[in-house]
Amino acid sequence: MSQQLDQIAVSDHRLAGRTILQIVPDLQSGGAERATVEMAEALANVGARCLVASRGGRMVSELQSKGGVWLPFPAATKNPFAMALNSVQLARIMRDEGVDIIHARSRAPAWVAYYAARQTGAKLVTTYHSAYGGDSPIKLRYNSIMTAGDAVIAISEYAAQRIRELHPECAGRVFVIPRGADLRAFSPAAVERRRVERLRAEWGVAPHERVVLLPARLSARKGHTVLIEAAKRLMKEGWSDLRIVFVGDAHSEAFRRGLETQIAHCGLSGAVRNYGYCDDMPAAYLAAAAIVAPATEPEAFGRVAIEAQAMGAPVIVSDIGAAAEIVQAPPQTPRHLATGWRVPPGDPVALAQAIGEALAMQASARDELTSRARLNVQTRFSIEQMQRATLDIYGLLLAR
Repeated sequence: MSQQLDQIAVSDHRLAGRTILQIVPDLQSGGAERATVEMAEALANVGARCLVASRGGRMVSELQSKGGVWLPFPAATKNPFAMALNSVQLARIMRDEGVDIIHARSRAPAWVAYYAARQTGAKLVTTYHSAYGGDSPIKLRYNSIMTAGDAVIAISEYAAQRIRELHPECAGRVFVIPRGADLRAFSPAAVERRRVERLRAEWGVAPHERVVLLPARLSARKGHTVLIEAAKRLMKEGWSDLRIVFVGDAHSEAFRRGLETQIAHCGLSGAVRNYGYCDDMPAAYLAAAAIVAPATEPEAFGRVAIEAQAMGAPVIVSDIGAAAEIVQAPPQTPRHLATGWRVPPGDPVALAQAIGEALAMQASARDELTSRARLNVQTRFSIEQMQRATLDIYGLLLAR
């Protein structure tokens, strides 16, 4: 049974002077990487040392500015022989640095961290950042390392339930800690108008045009193809001022080219634009009339959904995975209490209908939705709540 963090009373000061090492494949972009940086800041604030073993990326400078120390390390490799050598090298680093806890946020690094922790006696924490499947015994075994921690963090109740179903033996070590949004940055009041204007200009969007934004890496499971089909339908229905904008890294050049082919085939070359990585997501949310996260596979959480709600932007998500925990929507929630829309995955007709409803909202209705959505994040998904709960887990392990 998952343990709720409000039952754990461990003071942050117990971590002062302690050394916590996080290991993640890279620091380029993504939810696990973002959480790594956020926890580095929290650890520095309570007087702990935070090291991060990773091959690096664009977020290294931010990590360092918030008190974390980057250790260049080939954490992304999945080669079994390289991983074995990595565990020995990591154990040596952990002894030299006096590491008390190692926190792994991905499968290959978790295998390395597991054996390094066994060599050094350090406590192991793992975070279940994805809805890992178990469609074969080999895959299930590979994924099981994410449940091998002395504490296993699930980022949603949905993820916790997946862990309990696939790995019932670790149920007593599972803690539910939802990811959080930084309400200092993701606040409409914190974003200057010129930042929004700059982004819209970069996107080539005219003042009268309305943007539907899909902020996610280019990947088949993120639903880009579904949105293109929905956009085609909306254009036929008369939404000629609509512009679809994709922002996110392309992890597959073949998939990116496939999207471009689909866009051209649908006659949407002038309406759908892909702009790659965006370094100012708060402004991006404000620049859009609606945010969509039409995932076609269940996800363990939905960072886009909480960030969009924090910015007061209308958000539409696929009704799978952890979506029901994050976005309150009809028919389960009365419309006057809703914070967004949930639609069936892979359904461009339903997605188009929800986008149309979001774009057609009157100003007063949108203002009310904005207030409810931001309050939803403030009370349930703040970065401070996530940081405190994770620090409590660290403190609990050290107190045993």
